[in-house]
Amino acid sequence: MRSISLKIILVLVIVSLAGALFTAFFVQYRTQTAFNNFILDENQALFYDVLIDYYQTNGGWEGVESLFRGANQPMMGPGMAGGPRENNAYRMVLRGPMPFVLADVSGSILAGSTLHSGYQSGELVPDDELRKGLRLEQDDQLIGWLVEVPFSQPKTNSQQAFLNSVQRGLFFSSLITLLIALILGSFLINSFTRPIRKLADATEIVAEGDLGYQVEITSKDELGRLAASFNTMSTDLEKSDRSRKQMTADIAHDLRTPLSVLHGYTEAMSEGKLKGTPEIYQVMHQQAQHLNYLIDDLRTLSLLDSNQLKLQIQDIDPELVVRDVISAFSVQAETKAIRLKALSTPDLPRLNLDPDRLTQILGNLLTNAINILEAGDEILIITRLKANWLEIEVKDDGPGIEPEQLPYIFDRFYRTDTSRQADDGSSGLG
Repeated sequence: MRSISLKIILVLVIVSLAGALFTAFFVQYRTQTAFNNFILDENQALFYDVLIDYYQTNGGWEGVESLFRGANQPMMGPGMAGGPRENNAYRMVLRGPMPFVLADVSGSILAGSTLHSGYQSGELVPDDELRKGLRLEQDDQLIGWLVEVPFSQPKTNSQQAFLNSVQRGLFFSSLITLLIALILGSFLINSFTRPIRKLADATEIVAEGDLGYQVEITSKDELGRLAASFNTMSTDLEKSDRSRKQMTADIAHDLRTPLSVLHGYTEAMSEGKLKGTPEIYQVMHQQAQHLNYLIDDLRTLSLLDSNQLKLQIQDIDPELVVRDVISAFSVQAETKAIRLKALSTPDLPRLNLDPDRLTQILGNLLTNAINILEAGDEILIITRLKANWLEIEVKDDGPGIEPEQLPYIFDRFYRTDTSRQADDGSSGLG
């Protein structure tokens, strides 16, 4: 299986090569076209001066075809075969065959050096082509037209050498560009894939059981955010695994304690070593109740984790629920000489809520308070409206919870006093 680095490098090579080839061909085409146009414009300007000079010298266009023929012949010195000295001088200026035809004022072709169909002597140049031509004038009078015709003009050795030099420069520049792109691309790809490889290795480490493993965050981009999310996930997994193990140990401990008590009494009674008394039956009943509380709490916890805990929403008076809770716990409070009071703002609205769950929450808080308070202490339940919320506050005279323990009070089975046994029927799941 190919790595992501190799795939990106292949894509980079293809894109760079395609871009370099396109740039080379485009620049070469534009260079050659511009160079041809430059030569053409230069020759047209030169030929214009030659034709005007010829017309002034000869008083007309008679014999001008010899000028075009001369431009196609090798340059000769004066007195050599090929014509008079004047034509030889023209050939030295024109430097090769000209892709033009000479037309009179009416558009009839007088002379030319091309065999292209439609541009032969005596034929008429179309009006649209004639208007594209160069006007030949003397004393502001039109004397003819110099019209460009389709023609593949051969290049001189120096011209071809220039174009070859441009082509070589394009080739080497494209090659150097490709190499630079590969070198820089490899560096960038390595820096891009390094954190991905680290994350892949980290996931394997976590999968092998090393929960909580952290990767180094080296950037603040999307990969940095991914690494931060991985670290958070790994920490949560470690915390969840630790909580699961702690919960398993706590459940085993809470189950073992009442079962050990029941097992000890029943074994002694079955062997005749101990006779049943109301006190013994009361202890056994309390331990059985504790088991029942724990099982109910675990069942509620299971329903909550699976999102199957159903709330029985009703339209009720919250002050009525508070009064019922106080009535239920008044006996326990009086037994320890603890004052239990309730305060509420007048005209509290009725609300849609689950009275059983609200009773359970208040019951857990009151149970904890009664267990920790001393005789003469007070528990106060305050019910009031705060903005658009109903607030129920439970206050007591107890020592409170240390600040460093507050983040853990909603953890399952957590107790601020770890040495305190769950012999009061609580499981730590409330």
